[in-house]
Amino acid sequence: MYDIIVVGGGPAGMTAALYAQRNGKKALVIEKTGFGGQITHSPKVENYPGTLQMSGNEFADKTLEQILAQGAEIEFENVTAVEDLGESKLVLTEEGGRYEALAVILATGVKHRMLGLEGEDALVGEGISFCAVCDGDFYAGQTVCVAGGGNSALQEAILLAEKCREVIVLQDLPRCTGEQRLQDALFSRPNVRLIADTKINRLLTEGGALKGVEIESRTTGARQAVPCEGLFVAIGLIPENEPFKALAELNTYGYFDSDERCETRTPGIYVAGDCRSKGVRQLATAIADGATAALAACRYINER
Repeated sequence: MYDIIVVGGGPAGMTAALYAQRNGKKALVIEKTGFGGQITHSPKVENYPGTLQMSGNEFADKTLEQILAQGAEIEFENVTAVEDLGESKLVLTEEGGRYEALAVILATGVKHRMLGLEGEDALVGEGISFCAVCDGDFYAGQTVCVAGGGNSALQEAILLAEKCREVIVLQDLPRCTGEQRLQDALFSRPNVRLIADTKINRLLTEGGALKGVEIESRTTGARQAVPCEGLFVAIGLIPENEPFKALAELNTYGYFDSDERCETRTPGIYVAGDCRSKGVRQLATAIADGATAALAACRYINER
């Protein structure tokens, strides 16, 4: 029996384990792939307070080392269900694991929706990015493409337009679907242009580096190469919260519908990080969620 089980080993999950252990609670972190989550895709992190520069992998490695030093336990398994037993919670995994705890923190994270192109995975962090705040400075004075035309894509493009020589928005629909005010703010800039009703067919590389994309008009079928040094993919995020919807409300987009307190409708079940409905998804906000959820879980246990 553990005090707290954390589902997910990203920044929110590892922070939750750290705060649990520091508060005298025995924590288990169950992660299905690798510790660090989305931050490991960032080769340079320069917006984390107190650190001039680090890679996402460095952050993940140091934080994992930190929670292990505090006594947290880890398991590499895929959690498929959490059952509320009243006095305790039972966590079940695809591998047949059965783990029991007094409280559970769901820090399941999200995954970026990908374009599905050959060689795409290998270029993540090496030409393909998902976050202008995180990686935009690396493309200052260069040409970048933004895949997508919704609010997220437009917001990314606005940030990039402040740094980059040219920003090319590639939208697969005939027009952008983001808010008009964002469109007005973006396309009023002289270094921004839109290519709509197009799909990205192929990534163009040279020596392992991204050099452009090949696009195809959905109307005429005409193809052309668009040179660029970076491609920011903003076609949506995919939360993986469906297995836990009996314990915590989901909004229409599949995120846990919880506020800054990280609580759910089930006593003893908390949520943290990018999987939660929120306006800003950054390393700092994920860490804040992890601390909040862990302290709430500790209070829940102490007050039993």
